[in-house]
Amino acid sequence: MDIIKKYFTDLTGKQESQLSALQDLYTDWNSKINLISRKDICNLYEKHVLHSLGIAKVLRFSDGTAVLDVGTGGGFPGIPLAILFPNVRFLLLDSVGKKIKAAEDIAEQIGLENVECRHARVEDEKRTFDFIVSRSVMSLTDLVRVARKNIDRKQQNALPNGFICIKGGDLREEIKPFRNQAIEYPLSDYFEEEFFITKKVIYLPFVGNR
Repeated sequence: MDIIKKYFTDLTGKQESQLSALQDLYTDWNSKINLISRKDICNLYEKHVLHSLGIAKVLRFSDGTAVLDVGTGGGFPGIPLAILFPNVRFLLLDSVGKKIKAAEDIAEQIGLENVECRHARVEDEKRTFDFIVSRSVMSLTDLVRVARKNIDRKQQNALPNGFICIKGGDLREEIKPFRNQAIEYPLSDYFEEEFFITKKVIYLPFVGNR
């Protein structure tokens, strides 16, 4: 938890309690199903929780915002973001039922009331959202192709509605089709740990017709 409080200094007592509970909950679920790498469980807060919260360094969601987390797995980035933004609605979506079951249980156990978990493919989700977030679940091209229908046109945030993705490595080819629109935010600009040197948040505003 110290690494989270290092970069997010205005957490409420409830948020600290919810975040602190994640270690035991994820350790327990990870012993049953492979939510995250076994070797990473001891680095949960750096490599998964803080990594997810990199999105919050790019945009502070306005109250009432609706966010779709595509391919959430065990709840990343959706659960950490939902803790940080209690007045924002999150739908956590994954095609693997047992992972969604874990995310749903974890959200319930820490008392997250702004999270809905659904076992489904994004192609089958019809609702619209202000932002679609993901963490390396698919290429940006594929994500835009399957989820552009889910972007709402009504604006209520400092950035126009669109896609916010956490990715790593050399992304030049991946963002080439969007080179005039996509913006890269290196997480090393916000977090000093070595893990974040190659990690980035990619923001792509929605342009065009659904």
